[in-house]
Amino acid sequence: MNSTLTPTLDFGRVNTLRIDRFAVPGAYLMAKDGSDVLLPNQYVTDAMAIDDLLEVFVYTDSEDRPVATTDRPTAMRDEFGFFTVVDVAKFGAFVDWGLPKDLLVPKNRQKTPFKVGEKRFLRVVKDEESDRLVGVERISKYLSHSPRGYHPNKEVKLLFIAKTPLGFKVIVDDAYEGLAFDNEIFEPVAVGDSRTGYVKQVRADGNFDVSLQPVGKTARAGSDQAKVLAPLDAAGGMLPYNSKSDADLITKTFGLSKKAFKRALVQLQESGDIEVKETGIYRK
Repeated sequence: MNSTLTPTLDFGRVNTLRIDRFAVPGAYLMAKDGSDVLLPNQYVTDAMAIDDLLEVFVYTDSEDRPVATTDRPTAMRDEFGFFTVVDVAKFGAFVDWGLPKDLLVPKNRQKTPFKVGEKRFLRVVKDEESDRLVGVERISKYLSHSPRGYHPNKEVKLLFIAKTPLGFKVIVDDAYEGLAFDNEIFEPVAVGDSRTGYVKQVRADGNFDVSLQPVGKTARAGSDQAKVLAPLDAAGGMLPYNSKSDADLITKTFGLSKKAFKRALVQLQESGDIEVKETGIYRK
């Protein structure tokens, strides 16, 4: 846990706060500047004590009062996520974001009318007028096309937001647009999934081409070998696969193409990490 107190309450994000006192409704947590917030009884445990530091998400309850929770929402302020619509009103819609108080998506922040039960891709932002956290479907103004500090093989956070003829459209690090190509994806993915990925290149338009594997033979080899060893170790050191196994089964089990799988087997045998037999792969 981060031992540094949050300077002042930061709504819509995780704060590190000190337990200042206990009261009938719960525990009051304090930031470095002395501002405090209630952690309701439902989140208080017997192990908590005065002066303990807690990492909590801070937002406002149904009466717009500051409140803390040890739960985490689907997405925090300035992050993207997929949310299920739970209610619709004249002024907007409400989506479930994993907290007791549903998140409002104002009508003027929607692209098309919302319907209960459907999923929508949104960004959580702080409304300029009300200072409340709201969901926004019109996201273009929140995406940047001037990335800095990115280079091939830089690790990034990916959110898969749409299927395209070439692959999947993704959001990179909650700030940029990118594309992951179908012919470079060797594991099951779907719209709404989050993954760790790698930059292939930053295009002239400021968008990214990304990969789920490191770029380049040397970097990719290490990653491919790890993808073989991880399930092998999890299975106790033996798996019934070899270079003759079905390609679809290999992709499903290891997240690799058959070509990459065979190359990783050779490298792991040469390094003395595994032995490959007709009956399968064995850990040494």
